[in-house]
Amino acid sequence: MILTDKSMATADVIRNLGLRFRDYRMRLRMTRKDISETASIGMTTLYKFESGNMTDISFSTLLRLLRAIGLEKNWDTLLPELPESPYLYDSNEKKAQRVRHSTK
Repeated sequence: MILTDKSMATADVIRNLGLRFRDYRMRLRMTRKDISETASIGMTTLYKFESGNMTDISFSTLLRLLRAIGLEKNWDTLLPELPESPYLYDSNEKKAQRVRHSTK
């Protein structure tokens, strides 16, 4: 199952994440109670997420769920660190400094 494509609504992405999360949890042989306690979220919230009945989830809740199954390191693939931009350097190879203008 492809998790997202450009035409998918946010609610559909969250539903797919929930279903995929359930598969991970089950393969790890963890119960909903295990996850609920580890992630400090309610059993009802977890059930709704895993069953595809949740269309909105906070970033912090999702991060706690991923930590509970050992996938918190995967956030680097979502927003990887960028190399420094060549536009940050002036012609003398010194790193340019941002200048704030006074608000007079």
